[in-house]
Amino acid sequence: MSKIDNIHKIEYPEVVALWEASVRATHHFLKEEDIEYFKPLILNTYLDAVELRCIRNSEHKIVGFFGVADQNLEMLFIDPEYRGKKIGKALLDYAITRLNVFKVDVNEQNEQAVGFYEHCGFEVVGRSELDASGKPYPTLHMQLKG
Repeated sequence: MSKIDNIHKIEYPEVVALWEASVRATHHFLKEEDIEYFKPLILNTYLDAVELRCIRNSEHKIVGFFGVADQNLEMLFIDPEYRGKKIGKALLDYAITRLNVFKVDVNEQNEQAVGFYEHCGFEVVGRSELDASGKPYPTLHMQLKG
């Protein structure tokens, strides 16, 4: 299950469903209206703005994906049933080695994600009080050390 694959536009609804399941499992600080606000943006705007890759299970179902733009990891989400199985690490390693990713923005309140990126060699280099959408979710700007 470690082969990194492309995502096709026809699969975007599956990707958004995975995103929502992942967010509900990890982003407890988000309000319901924020999740509903972001869903159509992800489907209709954000996915087309990034280079997408995924890992699939044996049934060819997407179980983790990332999106990259300008050497920045814009999104990395794992199906809750597959968390803790090194899928996030495999995707991140691919993004770093193949797509030259060296930075990521993380919700400060998503302590698991912050810890994951720190464990993978990232460090905080800045902080914004608002997220990229102007919502009141502080964001940490992280870069690979060295």
